[in-house]
Amino acid sequence: MKKMSIPTSKTSLVLFLCQIISALDVPLDLSQPPTITQQSPKDYIVDPRENIVIQCEAKGKPPPSFSWTRNGTHFDIDKDAQVTMKPNSGTLVINIMNGGKAEAYEGVYQCTARNERGAAISNNIVIRPSRSPLWTKEKLEPNHVREGDSLVLHCRPPVGLPPPIIFWMDNAFQRLPQSERVSQGLNGDLYFSNVQPEDTREDYICYARFNHTQTIQQKQPISVKVFSMDSLNDTIAANLSDTDIYGAKPVTERQPVLLTPTGSTSTKVELRGNVLLLECIAAGLPTPVIRWIKEGGELPANRTFFENFKKTLKIIDVSEADSGNYKCIARNTLGSAHHVISVTVKAAPYWITAPRNLVLSPGEDGTLICRANGNPKPSISWLANGVPIAIAPEDPSRKVDGDTIIFSHVQERSSAVYQCNASNEYGYLLSNAFVNVLAEPPRILTPANKLYQVIADSPALLDCAYFGSPKPEIEWFKGVKGSILRGNEYVFHDNGTLEIPVAQKNSAGTYTCVARNELGKIQNEVQLEIKDPTMIIKQPEYKVIQRYGQVSFECIIKHDSTLLPTVTWLKDNDELPDDDRFLVGKDNLTIMNVTDKDDGTYTCIVNTTLDSVSASAVLTVVARPNPPFDLELTGQLERSIDLSWIPGDENNSPITNFVIEYEDALHEPGVWHYQTEVPGTQTTVHLKLSPYVNYSFRVIAVNKIGRSQPSEPSEQYLTKSASPDENPANVQGIGSEPDNLVITWEPLKGFQSNGPGLQYKVSWRQKDVDDEWTSVIVANVSKYIVSGTPTFVPYEIKVQALNDLGYAPEPSEVIGHSGEDLPMVAPGNVQVHVINSTLAKVHWDPVPLKTVRGHLQGYKVYYWKVQSLSRRSRRHVEKKILTFRGNKTFGMLPGLEPYSSYKLNVRVVNGKGEGPASPDKVFRTPEGVPSSPSFLKITNPTLDSLTLEWGSPTHPNGVLTSYTLKFQPINNTHELGPLVEIRIPANESSLILKNLNYSTRYKFYFNAQTSVGSGSQITEEAVTIMDEAMASRQVDIATQGWFIGLMCAVALLILILLIVCFIRRNKGGKYPVKEKEDAHADPEIQPMKEDDGTFGEYSDAEDHKPLKKGSRTPSDRTVKKEDSDDSLVDYGEGVNGQFNEDGSFIGQYSGKKEKEPAEGNESSEAPSPVNAMNSFV
Repeated sequence: MKKMSIPTSKTSLVLFLCQIISALDVPLDLSQPPTITQQSPKDYIVDPRENIVIQCEAKGKPPPSFSWTRNGTHFDIDKDAQVTMKPNSGTLVINIMNGGKAEAYEGVYQCTARNERGAAISNNIVIRPSRSPLWTKEKLEPNHVREGDSLVLHCRPPVGLPPPIIFWMDNAFQRLPQSERVSQGLNGDLYFSNVQPEDTREDYICYARFNHTQTIQQKQPISVKVFSMDSLNDTIAANLSDTDIYGAKPVTERQPVLLTPTGSTSTKVELRGNVLLLECIAAGLPTPVIRWIKEGGELPANRTFFENFKKTLKIIDVSEADSGNYKCIARNTLGSAHHVISVTVKAAPYWITAPRNLVLSPGEDGTLICRANGNPKPSISWLANGVPIAIAPEDPSRKVDGDTIIFSHVQERSSAVYQCNASNEYGYLLSNAFVNVLAEPPRILTPANKLYQVIADSPALLDCAYFGSPKPEIEWFKGVKGSILRGNEYVFHDNGTLEIPVAQKNSAGTYTCVARNELGKIQNEVQLEIKDPTMIIKQPEYKVIQRYGQVSFECIIKHDSTLLPTVTWLKDNDELPDDDRFLVGKDNLTIMNVTDKDDGTYTCIVNTTLDSVSASAVLTVVARPNPPFDLELTGQLERSIDLSWIPGDENNSPITNFVIEYEDALHEPGVWHYQTEVPGTQTTVHLKLSPYVNYSFRVIAVNKIGRSQPSEPSEQYLTKSASPDENPANVQGIGSEPDNLVITWEPLKGFQSNGPGLQYKVSWRQKDVDDEWTSVIVANVSKYIVSGTPTFVPYEIKVQALNDLGYAPEPSEVIGHSGEDLPMVAPGNVQVHVINSTLAKVHWDPVPLKTVRGHLQGYKVYYWKVQSLSRRSRRHVEKKILTFRGNKTFGMLPGLEPYSSYKLNVRVVNGKGEGPASPDKVFRTPEGVPSSPSFLKITNPTLDSLTLEWGSPTHPNGVLTSYTLKFQPINNTHELGPLVEIRIPANESSLILKNLNYSTRYKFYFNAQTSVGSGSQITEEAVTIMDEAMASRQVDIATQGWFIGLMCAVALLILILLIVCFIRRNKGGKYPVKEKEDAHADPEIQPMKEDDGTFGEYSDAEDHKPLKKGSRTPSDRTVKKEDSDDSLVDYGEGVNGQFNEDGSFIGQYSGKKEKEPAEGNESSEAPSPVNAMNSFV
């Protein structure tokens, strides 16, 4: 089964139908007149160096014989040894390469193909050998042209066949550059609208290329020398009078004058279907610009092109409608010139209806029609078998009626070949059409069971090429027993083709074509398959990518499973560049390291044997803009200038603004400063300038991607000098010694000086004193010292800039002071009010301001501890200092130790230093609660007793009145027993507890008291022994080495367990030992509220557990004492502390305090082996 794919596009469909129609020829196994199938062109230019081949091919049954005429007479090829005819062909071969000359065979040739049923003839074929003659020898004089004048260099190539192609080059075979000013005309001449000095050269060479012979001819070089009036005066001054020299005009501008065509009007005749070329080249200075219009109409939109810098108007495929007047206008700033070309479009004959072969059965009627048009209208003539019909043999069935031949009741002898000739003065048309009289039953030429495949919703064309005489009727059926196809859903073509305009899935199947005439009937089956269309379900999308980035386009397709698709990527409708950066994947295209050249449209094309789909997307490559260029300074004034520039390429991201920077080559060469910026649509800016600055400017373009490189600097512009516009800033007067005044200022920058010789006029006078100004002019410095001034006196100060051209405007005055000295007196009436055991408030009277002798900065309070009243021992204590800013007269003294004696004094402070101290003031702090006992040890365990020893508190903070001991037993389940409390005199340091239970663990709580209250407690645990024998054994065992090793191993194991528990606790897990330790806390001890020292509710919900379980003694048995000292750093200013403006202490109520642990730390005494062993009982 032969498979055929039907194209889906409309253009392809038309071509397909044309192919089917042209195939409806008489089968070659049947008798038929000759038909010319191939012939050489009418105007045949041959290469004189090669054999001449004149083609003439024809078909027919029986096969035709061939003959030739040359220049209207029979050409006997047998008499010319150089001429042969190919076998079974009419093609002539003239042997030039073996001695023949092409010129001898110039002429008009015509071929005749003849058999028993008629004769067909070819066109008149004009044979002409190509010619490429040499340039004639000529002497070329050099062209001396004045600058600005026009010039035409004539080429005048030799007449060749066909005409040569003209171009201008130099001695190095490089094409001469052309422009609006210099260009080549259609006749090959080189036109200069105006000459410039750079046009001077000696090698203007015109070349003529003859394509048929592949030769290039060269004209002699032409020399052009352009001179200006200056050079003319220099070279010929000796030979010309003054009047001649100075009477010569310099280069002047001239209005346009047309160099070609000349005059105001001209005419042009062109043939229909050709290309119309109109040309206007003008001279003038400045170079004229050419514009084209059509009078009374518009230039055809899709067929008009401008070439040669708009000097040539090109209209393709012209028709009679393009006739009319075309005007070219040459214009420059001085005027214009124009020329009108009247165009007439003529037409060689062209077919309206060409005659077509006619197949008739005996007795049938028919017609041959030959209709042509042209301008002028062509004449129609008929020939029969190559002979004018008027002198051809008579045929009673034939009647000629102008452009039509009518046939009636034809017989077999009516078969012949008829020629129609349509001609006018511009050419002719010749067409052969035969009349073949046959009686043949139908035959179907389309192969049987041919398979057609089409895409759903596309047209399907099922071929049924047939032949028969008389012409058969064609019918189509679907299926084996289907009915005849009719209706609007089908189109039946005359050539037998069945068209299904929109084929659906249900259109698939077997179709039968039946052809019948009076001589018989025949049928043929074809198959139709419908395929799913190919679709792009994920199309490439528009992309914006920065230069050197990576981008990917997707192209995901869906297609019929029986079709094999191929995916092709194009860039700008051309193949992808041959570059490794382009990676084509299964369903995507990736571009690596994107460059500017990658910008464009990318198309994904999917092809199958039946259809093709495509999708495109644009890639825009963006980058920082290119730097601006061609900076130009205009409008130069003393204080302003205009700067213009040309923007660089914005690289597909619009320029948002331009930044203008300047360099002062006079004061800061190489340093660029910001000047201003303007919007991206602006390319000029008006800049304000400062005097005495050597400016250069540069411009930076900015877009969304970033900033461009700076442009090249502009030319330099030095502004004139002027007196300063401004005075120094930040003028101050501060004395460094009691008898001087140091005046300082910020000097002007270089470009602020406005001129050379920058100096400063420094002036001062004492304030509130009727004194004259004292002035001094100093060099370009930044300070001046005035000596011999009173101490700390206010001065009025001003500093004025001046240079060689004058003074700056009058400066404003500032107030300064001469130098300070130490304060003279100490604060008086110093009073201390003790607030509590750790805080006191101090008051003092301010000192008179006159005695401060400077800027009052504040007061300093020096205080120190003399001795502790509880111990009566003196020790050196470093003095503490608190500073109170401003004119304060009181302050708070934090961090005092209870029950201690203190001294303090107060001093005033200015910028120079501190004044004398006030007399020392003595004050005492009251008692406070003591710290915890320094240690608690439990020794000598027996069956019913334990010995307790302790040390007095490190900080008694008053007179100790007693100690309090509390203890309670802990059973094996870690539950606490009843609490026992014992009061112990303050002078005791040990106690033996008796009547205890044997082999029982006890927990002890111990603290000291003063008259103010109880201090922090210390805790400890201990165990009574089982009996005396066990005790002695324990002591003996404890001295054994094995036991010591065992205890070390057990201690190591416990340490590992504690580490594991500690890690788990830090991760948030609960640790039962914590509960046990909390359970052993003294239930009667409650935390104190921070505000008033009263007992309050304990708020730590996690630590406060019911007392059910006891805790083990910590391994180090070390007790940490409570640190009750307050830190001055939390309160003071600077090193020692700080107070608010009212003298209150900032950190008094907001300072950070550490939470007091629920239990005191254990004793530092190591546990004995006996106690350690009892702890495991």
